[in-house]
Amino acid sequence: MSERFDTLFSGMSEENALNLIITDPNQLDNPGVKYLAASRLGACTSQQSLDRLIEVASKESDDLYERITRRKALEALGRRKQKAALPVLIEALTDKDEPTVVNAVDSIARIGASLTETQQQQLLTALNGPDNQKRAVIQAFTRLNLPDSNDVIAELRADLNPLVAGAAHAHALRLTNRDESLGPLLNQLQDTNPGRRRAAVIDLGDAQHLAALEALTRCPVSMPLRAKSAFLIAKAQSKVSRNASSKAKTNAFLETLLQDDPRTLALDPLSPIPPEAQLIRDGLQHRDEARQYAAAKALCEMPAAERLALIDNLEEHQGSDYGVHYLLASCVGLLELHERSDLVRGALQETGPQYSKSRIAAAWSCLRLRLDDQRPLIKELAAEHPWEPLRWSCNRVLEKMN
Repeated sequence: MSERFDTLFSGMSEENALNLIITDPNQLDNPGVKYLAASRLGACTSQQSLDRLIEVASKESDDLYERITRRKALEALGRRKQKAALPVLIEALTDKDEPTVVNAVDSIARIGASLTETQQQQLLTALNGPDNQKRAVIQAFTRLNLPDSNDVIAELRADLNPLVAGAAHAHALRLTNRDESLGPLLNQLQDTNPGRRRAAVIDLGDAQHLAALEALTRCPVSMPLRAKSAFLIAKAQSKVSRNASSKAKTNAFLETLLQDDPRTLALDPLSPIPPEAQLIRDGLQHRDEARQYAAAKALCEMPAAERLALIDNLEEHQGSDYGVHYLLASCVGLLELHERSDLVRGALQETGPQYSKSRIAAAWSCLRLRLDDQRPLIKELAAEHPWEPLRWSCNRVLEKMN
């Protein structure tokens, strides 16, 4: 589970987690606490907690709760980023349970330690599995900068599953600068299937190809996912070029992406949403982010009086929905609705991890609405918040406020 949600386990002590994770599930009223305990130990730093995670990650079982707990332990070891966990992660690659193998592969990549030739071959052997497992293995090779010495990954660029082929194209771009692999990934950003669009965003982040930045600013996929890939690209490029003009261009793309104006996104493959209240409500809560953005665009196009009434209604009845909360905080600023500035102030002050993207929208809205009274909080977020896109946004907003 993402570090952003560590607060969910704040009530579980490390000692309690150490005991729960090895307790027989039949002795627990709620066996699910075992895998919560694994996630809790992933946020710890002690040697005892690391040893316990390695112990649990090494145990195979036919019991469903034990299997899920093992998967969570494997995932948690990736968060700990300790090379001592590599042997148990490599061992898990031979398991017949796909989620177990995928979690082990992801953790190997996350630890980021050098692998021996034998370990590389063991990792490559895990390609012999379902497509989701293949994709994870290719991603690990890309993120660890491991070469495709036998052209096994290269052959998968022609795979019929675009999620497998896309990961293989990212590997080619990252390790061999194969520019012809960029086109298929850019095209996939406009796929009508939201899962394929999201996969392409991730693959472009892995590829770290500067030419993808502009396309990421326009892709109708959630801003945090695009931001993660965009920052990976920006960091990689900063290591190879210190050209001031190139840096300014990169920063301009990051700024456009983080401001996330739905009116500038590439929504052409979708049927537009008419500026009607019920259609907008439905669209804002759609599972496909492209539909959410299309609804936000329709909101921006409503007559002023109807728009304000709908914003108030949405805030009252759907404001607890994280996506709606974010888009309202964004649209109020984009439309410079000074009469709804309290909505922006409230969004900036939200401390729940699920509202972090709303705070980005609120920071940019504070700039547009000239809410100088929020400068102290924006300054605090710029200096201390753990999420880089929020820190970066707040720093840019402060620069422009000055």
